Amino acid sequence: MNCHKGIEESIYTCLKDYPRNTKFVEIGIGNNTLCAEKLAADGFSVRASDIRSGLPIDESSGIVFRSDDIFEPDLDFYRGADLIYSIRPGIEMVPSLISIAKAVDCDLIVYHLGCEIYGSGGEIIDIGDVILHRYNKKH
Repeated sequence: MNCHKGIEESIYTCLKDYPRNTKFVEIGIGNNTLCAEKLAADGFSVRASDIRSGLPIDESSGIVFRSDDIFEPDLDFYRGADLIYSIRPGIEMVPSLISIAKAVDCDLIVYHLGCEIYGSGGEIIDIGDVILHRYNKKH
């Protein structure tokens, strides 16, 4: 299995245990859509954003996609989310991810690229083969 797909599969396995009414947003989805696609196939509400438009997201997958610059985000797109997650964002993106999650009052979980962590690393979520970092928790 492709290493990146294995990481996405592990994150999906963690997130699929959330209640079915959970509304997810993946930020920085890029070309690795496996996690979002599987969540949508399970009946979850899934939105995704990336700075690039024209990504290979099939509209029939159930994922609502928007091109958005998280450094100047359209907060309306993220409102109503219960959990924002990002898989391998650049470390420079993390402060904006935290700001968005705080502004819309939702959880933020990040799987970092390599050994990067931001600040204190947030709350560590060890799901076995990957380590996630919760940087914001819904109030």
